[in-house]
Amino acid sequence: MNLTKDPIPKLIRALAIPASIGFFFNTMYNVVDTYFAGLVSTVAQSALSLSFPVFFIIIAIGSGVGSGVTALIGTSLGKGDKKEARIYATQALSFSLALGIILTIVGYLVSPSLFQFLGASDDYLNMSVQYMNMLFIVATFFVLGFVINGILNALGDTKSYRNVLILGFFINILLSPALMFGWWILPELGFTGIAGSTAIIQIISFVYMFYKLIKTDLFEYNGLSEYKPIGKYFKEISYQGFPAGLSMMTVAIGVFVITFYISKFGPGAVAAYGIATRIEQIALLPVIGINIAALTLISQNLGANKYKRVKETVKKCYQYGLSIMVIGFVAVFFFTEWWMRLFTKDDLVVEIGSSYLKISSWIFFAYIALFMSDAIFRGFKKPIPPLVVGLVRQIVAPLALFYLAVFVFDLSIMWLWWSIFTIVWVSAIVYVLMVWRMLKRDGSQKF
Repeated sequence: MNLTKDPIPKLIRALAIPASIGFFFNTMYNVVDTYFAGLVSTVAQSALSLSFPVFFIIIAIGSGVGSGVTALIGTSLGKGDKKEARIYATQALSFSLALGIILTIVGYLVSPSLFQFLGASDDYLNMSVQYMNMLFIVATFFVLGFVINGILNALGDTKSYRNVLILGFFINILLSPALMFGWWILPELGFTGIAGSTAIIQIISFVYMFYKLIKTDLFEYNGLSEYKPIGKYFKEISYQGFPAGLSMMTVAIGVFVITFYISKFGPGAVAAYGIATRIEQIALLPVIGINIAALTLISQNLGANKYKRVKETVKKCYQYGLSIMVIGFVAVFFFTEWWMRLFTKDDLVVEIGSSYLKISSWIFFAYIALFMSDAIFRGFKKPIPPLVVGLVRQIVAPLALFYLAVFVFDLSIMWLWWSIFTIVWVSAIVYVLMVWRMLKRDGSQKF
């Protein structure tokens, strides 16, 4: 496919559908883990929910650097500078290797204190720490996989990562219970077996993604010397990747904040929120795919100075996103209890999770504006605005509103859900206004 010449609607579908399918299986992967954790105990499900924000830090950093690499390589390819694109690709691999090692070391040292801060103790704490320690072992493979995916996305390849996520899902269905209960000759690891399955699958995924990379024009092995860090390119990758990673990390920190306050209502509330957010993720998957397509198309067509195609990309992505979210809203809002009972028989967990989903389904439409604004700023290689919005939306505003709801006024958990609703909608409106101002200032004559 030619990202600067082929019809925009065709390209959006070609990029977004494979990405959405892949992320669907990735979310279902997490759903399977939630189900198997429930077979152990509600405490295990709570430990899985508590571990998610720590795990998401790895995902956020790797995915952020990957999206930064997509913008850099996409712009270079749009300009027709394949040599520069190759340099970015090799430097990105070196960068991600070093970053993964640092994450492993820091994670081992810091995660127990984080879990204790969130109120975990005894078995609850031990399960959370054991789960994350297993994943920190393969943190480097996580980061490398995300960065390679970023390189492939810049080339218009969203199918390889889709294949990895589908394969991982089916392996996990067998491998997680096999490691949990000690099937065949495998050891019985209990709850930690869920993390063990993820670690093994991540190594397999990296091998496949690296194989796909070496088949592209951007990979030419001319010795290890070309992977020696070059300050200029590390700086550019850092500038694009770290704000994007930090922006995504605000999601993880935001989950920490939410989990901290929800934990005041007991482990059942934490489990309910963890299950409900998995369901929410399923509904948002198509929009995530559209966001990936938007970033790829915006960066390449900006590099090629094809501004009308950029404008058409934004318009079409908004149209597709709104249409899809109508379906997502109906599926979640009218069947909240049915979704919750797929994962738990605990009536209290079902009740709390359903109350969250009833409110969060109205936020789906705001997420379209948030995701598209993110893609536009990153496509323009402006990573700071998404970081600022993320900090306010995920951390500053929740800390203020949740503190008032829980500690000052001693309100019910429903006020936390309505606080999330208010924060997301206000953030979406402000973000759209920021995009409009940026385009008016930097691109009024071009668009």
